[in-house]
Amino acid sequence: MYRFAQDGAEVLLVHPGGPFWQRKDLGAWSIPKGEPHPEEPAEEAARREFTEELGTVPEGQLTPLGRVRQRGGKVVEAFAVEGDVDTAGIRCSSEVEIEWPRGSGQIHRFPEIDRAGWFSVSEARLRILTAQCTLLERLERALFGRSN
Repeated sequence: MYRFAQDGAEVLLVHPGGPFWQRKDLGAWSIPKGEPHPEEPAEEAARREFTEELGTVPEGQLTPLGRVRQRGGKVVEAFAVEGDVDTAGIRCSSEVEIEWPRGSGQIHRFPEIDRAGWFSVSEARLRILTAQCTLLERLERALFGRSN
């Protein structure tokens, strides 16, 4: 999701929940994303995952941003939509199960994301997972016909 602010475009990023990510900031944030159900169109999956992670349905036309492969091999297909979300009021309904502490055999459930924030595109480049930086460049091209 993106919006236009006084100083230019801002993008919405989410921070992963759980103890592993608790103290990580730069290079840890992501676009809202998740796995599609079998036979689920990518656009529907994008809206569903956004809703699960942020507690609000993204309205409006989706702009395809293509696919990127993350370091662990996961392929993310992304879309952009103009909108606005109050990040203070997010309600993440999806959880992940993690063995914590590692090697302990104890399984705990954590929210998939623990917070969200609006960032200028230049600030987002510092915070987003490295593989997803390409999505920011594609968004800038879609919005302005260029990337920085």
